[in-house]
Amino acid sequence: MQVAYLGAHTKAGSMLESVHPHLPGGDRALGPNDPHAVGDVDLAFLALPHGASAEPAMLLLERGVRVADLGSDFRLDSIDRYAAAYGSPHPFPEELGRWPYGLPELFRDEVVGADRVAVPGCYPTSALLGLAPLHGAGLIEGGPYVVDSVSGVSGAGRGAKANLMFGAVDEGVAAYGVLTHRHRPEMEQGLGAVGRIEPKVMFTPHLVPMQRGILSTCYAPAASGVHADDIAAALRAAYGDGPFVDVIAEPPNTRWIVGTNRALVNAYLDERTRSVIVVVAIDNLLKGAAGQAVQCANLMLGLEETAGLPMAGWMP
Repeated sequence: MQVAYLGAHTKAGSMLESVHPHLPGGDRALGPNDPHAVGDVDLAFLALPHGASAEPAMLLLERGVRVADLGSDFRLDSIDRYAAAYGSPHPFPEELGRWPYGLPELFRDEVVGADRVAVPGCYPTSALLGLAPLHGAGLIEGGPYVVDSVSGVSGAGRGAKANLMFGAVDEGVAAYGVLTHRHRPEMEQGLGAVGRIEPKVMFTPHLVPMQRGILSTCYAPAASGVHADDIAAALRAAYGDGPFVDVIAEPPNTRWIVGTNRALVNAYLDERTRSVIVVVAIDNLLKGAAGQAVQCANLMLGLEETAGLPMAGWMP
């Protein structure tokens, strides 16, 4: 891939080096987030706030440009689900359900060669990678499934917010979006797509004082007769041939995946309560966002799935 256009909002008109000095090619100018300003390109990545990507996405598609949307505008598959999550009508309701859900490990066939893909949210990526293979195989059942996640401050974006200042975050952990977080319907939708039923999910995210990374600990009732070996076998069968998800023998640490597009998965069967516990670690900015978008784009364009994506972390 060659970068042909860089869009920006408040930083439009600036040079890349003044916004992201750590990136090479800093002498490139940032243009406006206007699809009419974009020249002849094969694919566009849209990394815009909720509600901001729908219109430019449709304008680009009309021009024959493939779109990988990192936003939430096309992830959900129905008007009712979208309204329940976001509290407003969708500007293009006929598009809901038309966009492949861009979690290749679970929905690769829909992503390959597609002209549009809705890149999943970071929390749903971690939860679905842990729970979906087990739910699809009938190894967990009933519910609700519980997803307890922690994430670093980069998940909230670049905007200056009082509750994300160093003094507000350091030395503390806080839950947020309890009962109301918009990623819960996305988790339920993804699980319903791989299993016979759509389970209810209880999801609570927590902000922890680190820059990046997500650790999700997921709990679900084990189906009758399920053994620990069955759980491990189902996860290995789901990810054994894939390049980015590794099933490991110990609880993962977010330090091990920061800077990579990998996910680390570890699972247990608690015989005492007959519950399955799955722990998943991802980098919220890569496998949870930009890296996954590139992974999807590679599949959309017929490129090697791993092209341009880091596999090794920068921390021991």
